[in-house]
Amino acid sequence: MPLHDLPGMPEHTIGFRAVGLVSAEDYRAVLDPGLERAVAAGPPVNLVYVLGSEFDRYSLGAMWEDVRLERIPHDAWGRLALVTDHGVLAEVVHLLAFLFPGEVRIFPASSEEEAIGWASGMAA
Repeated sequence: MPLHDLPGMPEHTIGFRAVGLVSAEDYRAVLDPGLERAVAAGPPVNLVYVLGSEFDRYSLGAMWEDVRLERIPHDAWGRLALVTDHGVLAEVVHLLAFLFPGEVRIFPASSEEEAIGWASGMAA
């Protein structure tokens, strides 16, 4: 499956790694259940999303699923750390970060551990 949970995440933090072509079905099978569990566990929901060198692209359906993340209550969100060296994706997220109800920060692929620490609040 192109979307995988990141194991061993700190409390109130979930993480996912995308590889290959990510589809709407990947969101429904992996991301949605993970987010639902995190929301049920109580805020804040901090998210680490890794788009490494193995990531290819999103299908149109997956992009629509991104829009549907709006259904998560705004006050449930904490921090979102995007980990990627994909310049265009990083720039799009940077430009649209004001739409996200929590804090957003972009990290290079070499700083995945730093991103996890920041997202979880364990690092500044």
